[in-house]
Amino acid sequence: MQPLGVRYAVPVDLAAVHAVTHSAYRHYVARIGARPAPMDADYPHLMRRGCLFVIGSPAIATVTLVPEDGWLHLDNFAVAPDCQGRGIGHRVLAFAEEHARQLWLPELRLLTHAMMWENQRMYTAAGYSEYTRTRPAPGQELVHYRKLVGGWDFSGATYLPTAAEAALAGAR
Repeated sequence: MQPLGVRYAVPVDLAAVHAVTHSAYRHYVARIGARPAPMDADYPHLMRRGCLFVIGSPAIATVTLVPEDGWLHLDNFAVAPDCQGRGIGHRVLAFAEEHARQLWLPELRLLTHAMMWENQRMYTAAGYSEYTRTRPAPGQELVHYRKLVGGWDFSGATYLPTAAEAALAGAR
């Protein structure tokens, strides 16, 4: 299989984003007794904000990454069921980590429904740690995960002078 690049979604991708998301989440409706939030997300808005990404043309996977203050929120992540098990999910998670680094955000956060066991296993295997659980409504429990992605080495010399060096340079 040739490598698939992750790219920003464009308007022509929106129908495929909806199709991938609905096909990936529809089996959860009966299990959790409600439609998962990604099935009703405002994807045109997320696309215009530059937060919606797709894999393939037409899209076979999608990820929504929303920068927050100090972290990157992995808001939605879906792979078409007929494409699952091929490593696409792992590539999407690696892309999310690299995107966080490019934005200088040291952490990725996400949440999943407590009854979405497959997601919990996948995120744990990918190095995410559970840090809290919330109950937004009766019968609804959300599991919150985070992963530090830093990767920057600030121990060496930097391109910015210290305040003392800047003062000395100005005195010359």
